[in-house]
Amino acid sequence: MKKEIIIQFVLYMIFFLSGCTKSSTGTIQPGVIWNDIEGNPINAHGGGVLYHEGTYYWYGECKAGETTLLPGQNWECYRTNVSGVSCYSSKDLVNWKFEGLVLKAIPDDIHSDLHPSKVLERPKVIFNSKTGKFVMWMHIDSADYSKACAGIAISDTPTGEFKYLGSHRPLGAMSRDQTVFADDDGRAYHLFSSEDNATLYIAELTDDYLGHKETYTRNFINKFREAPAIFKTNNKYVLITSGCSAWDPNEAEYAVADSVLGNWTVMSNPCTGKDADKTFYGQSTFVLPVAGKTNTYIAMFDKWEKTDLETSGYIWLPVTLSRDNIEIPWKDEWTIEIEY
Repeated sequence: MKKEIIIQFVLYMIFFLSGCTKSSTGTIQPGVIWNDIEGNPINAHGGGVLYHEGTYYWYGECKAGETTLLPGQNWECYRTNVSGVSCYSSKDLVNWKFEGLVLKAIPDDIHSDLHPSKVLERPKVIFNSKTGKFVMWMHIDSADYSKACAGIAISDTPTGEFKYLGSHRPLGAMSRDQTVFADDDGRAYHLFSSEDNATLYIAELTDDYLGHKETYTRNFINKFREAPAIFKTNNKYVLITSGCSAWDPNEAEYAVADSVLGNWTVMSNPCTGKDADKTFYGQSTFVLPVAGKTNTYIAMFDKWEKTDLETSGYIWLPVTLSRDNIEIPWKDEWTIEIEY
């Protein structure tokens, strides 16, 4: 009888411990086509990742269909019709399940920001613990990029469907390439290229994350930086940006500050290895803190295929931290262990 009780106890402990902590080691191959668990190419460009209650949610632009060149522009204005914002979920950052379009195009209203003829780029989602809402910010524009606005949508769940609330020019300023960042103290910030991309604004969001306070800074004035990706490490803030060269790659740059709204010190190109001067033929979009890991971050880049945007790929690389700088070294293949 005692032997049976001991066996039952051991089996219970094995079951209990396996339920508390699971781990998965997956391989990441930067720059190649990634498929979801159904075998379909992941379509989530210009995106970001939210970690919520043990699951990662990857949001990005769904670029589907033919890529066309808008005539009459002074730059290569390649575009696809707006389809909406895709969402994928994962426990291990390698195997991704397609959750659907959490914000959909509105094809029957030519005046809508979400009409296929418009522009929807760089969606990012943060969770507001006070309101219980998932808040999405995105770049909303006209086909010729003259509107230059920020759009907002909200949802009660991470997989939507998100309700679109409209768009505006934050603080009366242009808003194009953008991201949002929620700090440890619950304050959130909107970072966006403005003044015809010459200046990067950083503005504090209201407590509900749906608007802007009057607190903001103008940064890298006349330096023409875009594609902001921000993270916090060792009480320092790190901001990665790219230059403005449309769909073509250029050299990345990072800056550091003691506070989000503080003075940013420009450092250097964080990328190292082959084609580092072209950001490995990618462009920054987000830096992902790996949950449960100290000072472990993944730098996310888009590998744009400007004449066929739907086939654009993703470059995810580990961030190496040292006392004085950060590095993002090229790796053909690398592994990451996730605990959940």
